[in-house]
Amino acid sequence: MRKRRIFPAVVLLLASGGAMAQQARPVFSANGAAERIENLDTLKAELQQYHKCTCKCGCYAKDLDAQADRAIGFLRERAARRKASEKLVLILDIDETTLSNYPEMVEAGFGYQEAAFDAWVQSAKAPVIPGTLRLYKEAQRLNVKVIFISGRAEAERGATERNLRAEGIDHWERLYLRPAQWTGTIGVFKAKTRRQLVADGYTLALNVGDQWSDLKSASEAEFNVKYPDPFYLVP
Repeated sequence: MRKRRIFPAVVLLLASGGAMAQQARPVFSANGAAERIENLDTLKAELQQYHKCTCKCGCYAKDLDAQADRAIGFLRERAARRKASEKLVLILDIDETTLSNYPEMVEAGFGYQEAAFDAWVQSAKAPVIPGTLRLYKEAQRLNVKVIFISGRAEAERGATERNLRAEGIDHWERLYLRPAQWTGTIGVFKAKTRRQLVADGYTLALNVGDQWSDLKSASEAEFNVKYPDPFYLVP
């Protein structure tokens, strides 16, 4: 009988009883506490899916429309019981409430780059948010005055007005922008502006914004509607 030749590597494998295969299994070590925060790139991907309505987290456009409908419903009800002497006001924020900066946010990787954002604002190309356009038109029909209070800089007034008009919003009572010398938070600026409106005799019926700093603090409106905004936070 011809003897079978066994190579050394095979002998080693047979002698070990498969130990080499077991030792080759990878081992992973992670700090569970340090992994509790979601990875930033994962969050950015989820933001885009939310905007495209392709994730289980919801649909941005649908959520905006639902809040706009709530605002319209209240405005109709409030206008129906308006007193003859009342100067009813709808307060609107601009960024992510009336106009969408989503194209610029995606381009910037959801990071804030002051020069890039300022250039975007000056381009006056931000698309209108459909639900807010419906709300604006309803306010016009009900003879409710529209007042904008925005954290945009006063230097951006010309571009902001062009953008609003280009998107079908061509009439408003007042447009307040952040003064050049302002050093406080946007929330404090907006609260101060609302106090001034009350002092001027306006009735703050409805306030719509995407940040809590648009809505809360002094001289709050009778009804406040917050739009979803997972993209950034403004104090």
